[in-house]
Amino acid sequence: MAYRLGVDIGGTFTDIALIDEATGQVHNGKVLSTPHDPSLGFIEAVERLVREHDVSPEGVDYIVHATTVATNAIIEGKVAATGFITTEGFRDMLEIARQIRPELYNLQFEKPKPLVPRHRCYGVVERLDARGEVLVPLDEEGLRQAASELKQAGVESLAVCFLHAYANPVHERRAGQVLAEVFPEAMVSLSSQVAPEFREYLRASTTVINGCIRPVVARYLQKIEERLQVAGFAAELLVMQSGGGVYTAAAAQEQPVYMVESGPAAGVIAAAHLGQALGYDKVISFDMGGTTAKAGLVQGGEPSVTKDYEVGATAQSGVGASRGAGYPIRTPVIDLVEIGAGGGSIAWVDPGGILRVGPESAGADPGPVCYGRGGTQPTVTDANLVLGRLSADYFLGGEIALDAAAAEAAIAEHCAEPLGMDAVAAAHGIVEIANAAMVNALRLVSVQRGYDPRDFALVGFGGAGPAHANRLAALTEIPVAVIPRSPGTASALGLLVTDLKHDYATTVIRRMDGVEPELLEGIFAELEGRGRETLAREGMDAAAMDFRRQADLRYVGQSHELTVGLAGGPMDGEQLERMLGEFHCEHERAYGFSAPGEEVELVNLRLSAVGRIAKPALAALARAEGDPVEKGRRPVYFAERGGFVDCPVYDRYDLGAGAAIAGPAIVEEVDSTTTVHPGYGVAIDAYGQMILTPVDAQGGTLQSAD
Repeated sequence: MAYRLGVDIGGTFTDIALIDEATGQVHNGKVLSTPHDPSLGFIEAVERLVREHDVSPEGVDYIVHATTVATNAIIEGKVAATGFITTEGFRDMLEIARQIRPELYNLQFEKPKPLVPRHRCYGVVERLDARGEVLVPLDEEGLRQAASELKQAGVESLAVCFLHAYANPVHERRAGQVLAEVFPEAMVSLSSQVAPEFREYLRASTTVINGCIRPVVARYLQKIEERLQVAGFAAELLVMQSGGGVYTAAAAQEQPVYMVESGPAAGVIAAAHLGQALGYDKVISFDMGGTTAKAGLVQGGEPSVTKDYEVGATAQSGVGASRGAGYPIRTPVIDLVEIGAGGGSIAWVDPGGILRVGPESAGADPGPVCYGRGGTQPTVTDANLVLGRLSADYFLGGEIALDAAAAEAAIAEHCAEPLGMDAVAAAHGIVEIANAAMVNALRLVSVQRGYDPRDFALVGFGGAGPAHANRLAALTEIPVAVIPRSPGTASALGLLVTDLKHDYATTVIRRMDGVEPELLEGIFAELEGRGRETLAREGMDAAAMDFRRQADLRYVGQSHELTVGLAGGPMDGEQLERMLGEFHCEHERAYGFSAPGEEVELVNLRLSAVGRIAKPALAALARAEGDPVEKGRRPVYFAERGGFVDCPVYDRYDLGAGAAIAGPAIVEEVDSTTTVHPGYGVAIDAYGQMILTPVDAQGGTLQSAD
């Protein structure tokens, strides 16, 4: 029997999913993360799950991994010592950065400190023009001198970004050869390979980030591969990319900038896969873990992808965050908003007497107060426990016993007493403040993008997501909320239903009225050849390869562009007309207007080379026999009912297909707890997914979100 393993390391828990390729049956596991060495939590989760289900290491075909190790290295400033080499006169590029800031009226704001200090930035004589023509030859002797000085400075990595290298990489390629001769120990990142697009600062920032995290990621992945080998696993290790899709560990070590947001991306992929399987083309993904909450948009089964992203902004990241607070990356990234509102987010009272939640998190060590691991600051998890929405005896299936008295005491001391209220009222305030922040995230990925959330289904998962999903759906008027089976480990499952993927891009600035289809077809053919070669090297058959074309367009005079997908088939006049029409429609949707009479400019061509991996079908669930049987009852706080309600508690594993439950109710499983509010009901579908809808729409069958 063949199996696949998916491992997702989060800030609090490490989630793992094991799937039987033949039957589609999924087994899940969850262990506390080990922040001091994430690979320890990784191998513990892997070994425990295969042992519990009597699976031999030889029976695992491949292992897919999502990790925040790259993001954490940047946020915590634990990147490798890196040198930056650019065109003479531009060594201050990283210091100057951009003339934007996240808070317009904050006069005390300081730009993020450059990842490479100025004394490790060097300018080398060379120059190309915007067409890629050589104006000044590369000064190889000056380059050798710069490399020698950086070698003496003890750097591990080098980032090279020459002006207009996107148009002609000849100088950067030669620089790579020279650096390999002078400084063979260094890991060299060339902008023409990492981000071959115009706008030199964005290209430089992306290349520098790649250089800064390459040694960190390489050491980390090599350690995991060594641990897997010792444990007897011979399966290839794949890594989730920020833009969806996976690539090999070897490719990840070369270009780790493509995996900066691999963890959150896996969750959106899982939501997209589940939505398609259940017939929901429009889905909002809501992933709430122990440290953060993430929201993403899915249309037509495909997650929204952007190319404008910043990493290193800790309070709120993602496209919805204020620009200028972090380091920009110019690679495909799933369009999501991430906020500091997870189960471990700390509640506190500010100097003005206002109750706040996050962004600081208790993480895995020491964790929430109720874990009994030394935490003293109250968290969202503590508040949910005080409100009766979590069981003190069945957290992680009883693996962790929760201390409700300690949670209530911490909330009383740090929140209730300073505000002159009782602990229960303060706990409810903590949960509602967290909900408000998460509603804002949902609106950022929908309303701010020009979409009505009422046209979507909400897929709520993560260890803490199901406890809040019903309330968020009500606040945003989303008609259907879906809670997948084993929601606490859904992101790990997402790793197992994604394809191999490599993204390529090139800048071609032309007015559309002067573009020749043959030129574009030639460029796409060259990009496709590179993608086909890479996928073949990774063992993909030609029949399993797919190539998706896109173009970035803008009205002449605009400074930023919109991306449109291109239909299959060779480029011709009809394709160009269709491309223009798509652009006008996208501009209308994104900005509320379009100008078909204005001239349009082509900026970039993009191609995604996809190696399709067979995806196991969802495993069917046995039909329910009779009405659902309560596991027990306990008081649960619902503001809709004015306080605590004697609430039925159900064991999710006892709910068969077709079962229906009316709220208020609590549904428990090993890795998560679902809160069903008054006025809502639950139907269990044929695959065991929980479908939450308002009572008047509850019919015991799937409700369409369209």
